[in-house]
Amino acid sequence: MPQELFRQGDHACLMFSNLGDEGGEAVQANQFLIVDGDHGAIIDPGGNLAYSELYLGMTRHFPPSKLSAILASHADPDIIASLDRWMTATPDAKLYVSTLWERFVPHFCKPGKTTGRVVGIPDGGMRITVGRRELIALPAHFMHAEGNFQFYDPTARILFSGDLGVSLVPGEEALKPIATLNPLPRGMEGFHRRYMVSNKVLRCWARMVRELKIDMIVPQHGSPLVGDAVPQFIAWAENLVCGIDLMSEAHYRVPA
Repeated sequence: MPQELFRQGDHACLMFSNLGDEGGEAVQANQFLIVDGDHGAIIDPGGNLAYSELYLGMTRHFPPSKLSAILASHADPDIIASLDRWMTATPDAKLYVSTLWERFVPHFCKPGKTTGRVVGIPDGGMRITVGRRELIALPAHFMHAEGNFQFYDPTARILFSGDLGVSLVPGEEALKPIATLNPLPRGMEGFHRRYMVSNKVLRCWARMVRELKIDMIVPQHGSPLVGDAVPQFIAWAENLVCGIDLMSEAHYRVPA
């Protein structure tokens, strides 16, 4: 069953956290459904491991065939490897993805399936209409992909943050929001030091998101951050030394 992150009138945000290879070899991943009246969008629908359960689970809340948008934060397999099946299941949906990945994502599909259905998000981001409301694609480049976006729902005041804010927990545990980062959730520090490219981009991101009203940060892996954990995470990320900041010549040697 999905976790209801927000509901007000005919606008709702749902999170699926324990689909597919739970307890197996694949990393835990979250998928998100945004509903606004008779319109819907799915964020980071995942790979083939999650597709069947996500499709069936979604039908209880919104007809998948009526989705108008598929939003991809970047082009990793755990984000969009099931694209071929979603292109079949959602005949009217457009795929929104960075212009950097616009010509790469068709490799997930049979020839011709994405023709006329991919909308490239420019580096500066854009506003995407879903029903009577807008979602905002926010620049999140190099966190961790070269062309990377987060999606902000101004109605729900939720930031769907992709690989930023990740904690490494099982799917059932991911349904439990984290209200404080004292102590840091399991795996958060190690993940961000490796997967975020540099402190420079995290500082730029922190300055950007402080302009927004955010009640919840929801990553693609692990638990939502709520309450005090939201400003705590922004401050923590802003000061994190990571990625190329930690690299030296010692990491670039021909193996013995």
